[in-house]
Amino acid sequence: MYLADSRSTDARGTQAPAPDTPPVRRRAVVPSTVLALGAVSLITDVSSEMVTAVLPLYVVAGLGLSPLGFGLLDGINNGVGALVRLAGGHLADRGGRRHRLVAGLGYGLSALCKPLLPLAHTLPVLSAVLAVDRTGKGLRTAPRDAMISLATEPAHRGRAFGVHRAMDTTGALLGPLVAFAVLRAAVDGYDAVFTVSACVAVLGVLVLVLFVPRHIEAPTDAVRPSEAVRPPAAVRLPRPSEPSRPPAVRDALGLLRRPDLRRLTVCAALLGLTTVSDSFLYLLLQREGDLPTHLFPLLPLGTAASFLLLAVPLGALADRVGRRRLFLAGHGVLLLGYGLVLCPWHGVPAVLAVLVLHGTFYAATDGVLAAATASVVPDRHQGAGQALVGTGQALARFVCSLAFGAAWSLWDGRTALTVTAAGLAVSAVVAAFVLRTVDGTPTTATTQEARA
Repeated sequence: MYLADSRSTDARGTQAPAPDTPPVRRRAVVPSTVLALGAVSLITDVSSEMVTAVLPLYVVAGLGLSPLGFGLLDGINNGVGALVRLAGGHLADRGGRRHRLVAGLGYGLSALCKPLLPLAHTLPVLSAVLAVDRTGKGLRTAPRDAMISLATEPAHRGRAFGVHRAMDTTGALLGPLVAFAVLRAAVDGYDAVFTVSACVAVLGVLVLVLFVPRHIEAPTDAVRPSEAVRPPAAVRLPRPSEPSRPPAVRDALGLLRRPDLRRLTVCAALLGLTTVSDSFLYLLLQREGDLPTHLFPLLPLGTAASFLLLAVPLGALADRVGRRRLFLAGHGVLLLGYGLVLCPWHGVPAVLAVLVLHGTFYAATDGVLAAATASVVPDRHQGAGQALVGTGQALARFVCSLAFGAAWSLWDGRTALTVTAAGLAVSAVVAAFVLRTVDGTPTTATTQEARA
């Protein structure tokens, strides 16, 4: 008896833990799954942005399509991608969370399109190839964000999405640079860009297959060793949950009956209706800021660099101060950028200030909105929830692009931006009122339902 007691106490007489007690496993703030998905997005964005950088010149100069026709073509394809996102989110939630399978299908479709671009010498063929590419993008977006949400603890989702978006933006920075390097080095410039882009896209699919887990489970709270060995008598351990049926379409659409998700979707769409597309903003910035024409291709790189530097710190800030607040603050930063475009202060400093504000807007809203969505949606519906909010925002921005283009044609770019800025200010006030009870952090009821 004495020997047994002496083995279980230390030199000070305190009882030592049992030798077979399992250690507490702490989940990393940014799991390896998020880093793997970030690498996939980085590689895929290099491939996509290579094509995006040369496609306008290829279509307008090579195929003879007018700029207005190219704008309509791009807008329609973006709309197709937004609608397909709903299907991607729903399919990923069915059949035991097949998020990686649906995401891989989306990445694979985009990779298959790249070798077909050199063969697209007519507008119908080019439209079909781009439509398939946008379909792939629409399929993969919601499952990818769902995997990030499921792999990360709720308290750290803002940081995790910030890391992913930073890696994604790194690809957006490298893509145009690689495209221009290939154009300068190759004889058949456009065909060479499309071929290299296809090879890079295949590499992204391989990274997804090799390094992203097939099944991702939501994190659970760590259990203290003492509770794991000797649970209190008054505490009843939960029974293992029985497998539930796969989510149906009506279940996905029924998510909008959840007040928090409905508010987020409405506000994302409302603010998207007054968010000018990047292309229009860069064109206005070049004209209003008296920027030389040869520097115009560098404007997206300025936004991407700012986004890259601020995505992680602002994502972590959202976890602390509330994702709703930072999401609204990001649109306030965008409104300030609109004001700088319209002010009489011109020149390179003004252009740089607008680009920094533009990148800050994306860093404060893109991943933050996805993290806020993940916190108000059950785990089994993460794909559908992300798709609903993302589709609402994407379709609203598509409508804004069409309306802004029409207003520019009817009036002028400066007047169109003034009206849009006024609409953004009103929308931000309305959104702040609607989201006053949603902070983007998981409540106890939501967390319990997500784990049920």
